[in-house]
Amino acid sequence: MRIEVDWTRCDGHALCGLLLPENLENDADGFPVVRRREVADADLRHARRAVSACPALALRLDRT
Repeated sequence: MRIEVDWTRCDGHALCGLLLPENLENDADGFPVVRRREVADADLRHARRAVSACPALALRLDRT
């Protein structure tokens, strides 16, 4: 699976970087910086949690 950010929706709430630090980190304004698009199987639960917690609905998981 791959984590994708819809930049037109993202408001920089900074939750995704906190919930999925293996793949995302937050810049100084709270916007995500994608470190790694591929989500490891071990991190899939965290990725799903980050997607559901995003208040702007800016994250999604895509099959590779």
